[in-house]
Amino acid sequence: MLYAVVHEEPKALKETAPAELCAIVKRALEKDARARYSSAAEMAADLRRYREGRQAAGLTILRPKVVISAIALLLLLCAAGAWWFHRQSKVRWAREQALPEIERLLLESVGGNLDAAGAYRVAEGAEKYIGGDPRLAELLERCSVRIDLKTEPAGAAIWFRHVSSPDTEWRYLGESPLEKIRLPAGGFLWKIEKQGYETVMAMAPTFRYDANSKHRLAPRNFQRVLDPVGKLPPGMVRVAGGGTGKLPDFFIDKYEVTNRQYKEFIDAGGYRDRKHWKHEFLKEGKKLAWEAAMAELVDQSGRPGPSTWSAGEPPAGQDAYPVSGVSWYEAAAYAEFRGKGLPGVYHWGQAAGVGMVPVGWLARASNVGTDGPAVVGSRPGMTAFGAYDMAGNVREWCWNEAKNGRVVRGGAWNDAAYMFSYISQAAPFDRSPRNGFRCALYPDLDKVPDKMFATWSGEEAPDFYKQRPVADSVFEVYREQFSYDKKPLNARTEWRNESVAGWIQEKVILDAAYGSEQLPVYLFLPRNSRPPYQTVVYFPGTHTTYMSSSKDLDQYYEFVSVLSFVVKNGRAVVFPVYKGTFERREGIPAEGREGTDSRHFMELIVRMVQDFRTCLDYLESRTDFDAKRLAYLGYSWGGTLGAIIPAVENRLQASVLVLGGMPLSPARPEIRHINYVTRVKVPTLMLNGRYDTTFPFETSVKPMFDLLGTPAAHKKLVAYDTDHFIPRNELIKETLAWLDRYLGPVK
Repeated sequence: MLYAVVHEEPKALKETAPAELCAIVKRALEKDARARYSSAAEMAADLRRYREGRQAAGLTILRPKVVISAIALLLLLCAAGAWWFHRQSKVRWAREQALPEIERLLLESVGGNLDAAGAYRVAEGAEKYIGGDPRLAELLERCSVRIDLKTEPAGAAIWFRHVSSPDTEWRYLGESPLEKIRLPAGGFLWKIEKQGYETVMAMAPTFRYDANSKHRLAPRNFQRVLDPVGKLPPGMVRVAGGGTGKLPDFFIDKYEVTNRQYKEFIDAGGYRDRKHWKHEFLKEGKKLAWEAAMAELVDQSGRPGPSTWSAGEPPAGQDAYPVSGVSWYEAAAYAEFRGKGLPGVYHWGQAAGVGMVPVGWLARASNVGTDGPAVVGSRPGMTAFGAYDMAGNVREWCWNEAKNGRVVRGGAWNDAAYMFSYISQAAPFDRSPRNGFRCALYPDLDKVPDKMFATWSGEEAPDFYKQRPVADSVFEVYREQFSYDKKPLNARTEWRNESVAGWIQEKVILDAAYGSEQLPVYLFLPRNSRPPYQTVVYFPGTHTTYMSSSKDLDQYYEFVSVLSFVVKNGRAVVFPVYKGTFERREGIPAEGREGTDSRHFMELIVRMVQDFRTCLDYLESRTDFDAKRLAYLGYSWGGTLGAIIPAVENRLQASVLVLGGMPLSPARPEIRHINYVTRVKVPTLMLNGRYDTTFPFETSVKPMFDLLGTPAAHKKLVAYDTDHFIPRNELIKETLAWLDRYLGPVK
């Protein structure tokens, strides 16, 4: 009946029916709404006239009650038809618009930082109309999971909100335990409350990837232990055991130790009382007496205290900032003063939720890529167990010895975001302004395996000096994979911005060398030099694989720190959006599913190198760029590719590699660095940290430098007493001097 109402012409009334009544019924059933009665009142008026006409003629008519029933039925049928038509429009929306939109949103949110909240919202709406659709069911599996939420004890109220909206209202889920609750795949802030117990806060994702599938998600169940009020150590959070070494539960400071707290240690005679200083002082392999060590541990005025203080006081207004400028010995003494200890390297990783909380989420919510430290807890970046500032702010001393000092973790405000999950090291007397710490407490210390506090040795590095590159004939095959058929670039300028004080910025879109993809390229043109410009083409670090957009690239911390000084000093900078980065990150192998020795990763590197070469093709097509004065600048990941790109691209006149080295991870021979590094001939500058554990100096950096095919007179390695970080003034000085030497002075 509903189908007939919408699609078929109604059957005529019986021939015995009066013509006037037939006309009224026909008008009431018109398909076109404009031809139907505009209101029930209008229809009632026609019926009234019809009745009055019949009465005047002395003819019998239906009783009003019967007429009203007929009208009600007609209106009901019309309403049902309208409802059915509305629902069909929603079904069409779900199939024709919602499903493609869900796929688009999932495409934009891939890898370890999957955030499917937007896709899930659309899927929930579509499910109301096409709940049994198999395509929707498959998309729901990709954007949502069913998880269990449990607490000990049970009966706790569980609240949550999305990690990207920390200021929105908490949404109540129910009381624990909750089983098979369907939630979007993404990151959430959690709050667990129960009368008589301490409130538990956390940031944790609802999913993990199924290791056997590219898209299939597995639930990451949520479980926490609640401590009775008054039983939790003040200022600390409980960390669930497990992880590396099957650690028992322990406690860690909710915030980094502040200047105010450290001042209490100093005022209590912390630098005079030897009972807090339990460890032998070692500097550059030599033992120091107590007096000699204390002479090292002074502030800027010569008083005992951190290197960032003066006259025994922290900088004005920074009482709530993390204490910084402390050595490992000072951090250990303070922890002893408080009756605690420094966290072991794996305890720190467990507390931070490394492997549980994706780097991209935490970095966006933490003090990373800024100008300096911030008040502790002032950023929403929280770990899986409710500790703040474990990413960025200041890097934090850990207990364990390392090959070249002591372990530090978390990275500082000016480190690359991925340093949150990396393990680094520094000399125990290092008193950099970037050094801070927090304390840990082990209620079951006797149950912690001794190896958790043993020397951390890091990843075993291959001996690159013993490896042999492939023969020239094989190398030519490898090099050919980066070639492509030349075709029109179809370059178009998407926008040009001349309002920035230091440069002119353009965004250009090119046809990529492969498939039908587009290659966005950002150009930064100097205002203080004349074209044709000397040009630096940039390759970034891996943090770009966590970012969903290249918008506001001139504010991205790598541009600000590593590139802005280049363009301000008269050279153009080209920053391509390589395959696998920013909005093109679909191509990056998702975390935990594929390694650097996969074919997928090999193909990604090939596409990236082709993107780089395509940019050079474009620069050659413009008269305002000097194609004879081109340099490569690679940062971290880009630094490692400085062993490959200059080996297959001969249009470069200079190369600057910042924090690069021979990668320790295995790779397919087609992209294995040993097969390329000896074929690099371009003048190369390398800038590295001696304490870097990402690219260890002796086993990764130095072999890369030594194996470069560049003549000794035209390669230079500068090492700093840092980890995966270079002092910016040194970076500026060395880079500009190198470019001046091999590209010539800027005119």
